[in-house]
Amino acid sequence: MVKYGLDYTRCRWILPLLLGIGVIFGIIALAGRGWLESQTLPYVHQASLWESCRKPFEGGEWRCESLMGYAWGRAAAATYLVGFILLVICFALAIIAFAIDTLRFNFIRGIGGLLFVAAVFSIMGLVIYPVKFSSEIEMTGINMFSWAYGFGWTTAIMEICLGFFFCCLPNYEDQILGNVKPTYFYSSP
Repeated sequence: MVKYGLDYTRCRWILPLLLGIGVIFGIIALAGRGWLESQTLPYVHQASLWESCRKPFEGGEWRCESLMGYAWGRAAAATYLVGFILLVICFALAIIAFAIDTLRFNFIRGIGGLLFVAAVFSIMGLVIYPVKFSSEIEMTGINMFSWAYGFGWTTAIMEICLGFFFCCLPNYEDQILGNVKPTYFYSSP
C-alpha cells in the first residue's frame, strides 16, 4: 500500500468500507430465507436461521416451524447474532478510529482482536446449524445449504481476514504516516 505511492490519506477508508460490506453480508445472512433449500423437484423444503418451512405437495401452502423451539436452533442463532453484533461494534470503532487525524494504532489492534472473537462466534453458529439441522429435522429429497448460508460464511471469512489486517497495520505505523525516509538500492558513483 505504501511502497507504490498509495497515500494513507487516500486509502484510510478501505478497511472501514470492507467492514461495512461485511455488515451488509451479515444482514443478508440473518434475514435470508435461503439457508437450506430443496435442490431437486419437488421443491418442498426451505429454511432460514429462524424457521424451517415445508410444502406437503407441489402447489400447496408452506407450513413453517420455528427453530427457536430447539436448543440447537437457539444456540446457532445466538452465537451467529453475537458475532454479527461484534462486527457492527468493530465497524463503528473503525469509523471512529480512522476519522481521527492522529490515528491510534493500539486502538486498531484491539479492533482486530475483537474481529477474531466475532469470527469465532460466527463460525460456531455456522457449524452448529447444519450439523444439528441435518440430524434432527427430517428432510426429503436432495437439499443444499444455499445462498444465505454462503453469505454467513463470507461474513465469517471477512472477519478473519480483516482481523489480520487490523492486527498487522500497527507494524507499519511509521511507513503509513510518512515518518520514514525512502531507501534507495541504487547509489550513483
